[in-house]
Amino acid sequence: MANIKSAIKRVQIAERNRLRNKAYKSAVRTLMKKFMISVEKYTTNPSPEQMQEIQERMNQAFSKIDKAVKRGVLHRNNGARKKSRLSRALKHRLEPASVAS
Repeated sequence: MANIKSAIKRVQIAERNRLRNKAYKSAVRTLMKKFMISVEKYTTNPSPEQMQEIQERMNQAFSKIDKAVKRGVLHRNNGARKKSRLSRALKHRLEPASVAS
């Protein structure tokens, strides 16, 4: 353990930041999983309500990703990649099978 007062403070700040980063990353992963589950449900049983839920979950995920990037938890390219994967997953699920071939 550190003996110098400034080093002790840096250890405390690093721990605080680690917990904040962990919370953001966990929330992003959870929202992405919920979005993917919603997309899967829509492909099995398409309905306007399901599409509304997909849009809502996508907005929540995008918002949380943008906040994580803004606060420095995620690199901006990492955030862009996550958003791109969500958009691509939705697009590929909604395409007709004949077009995807």
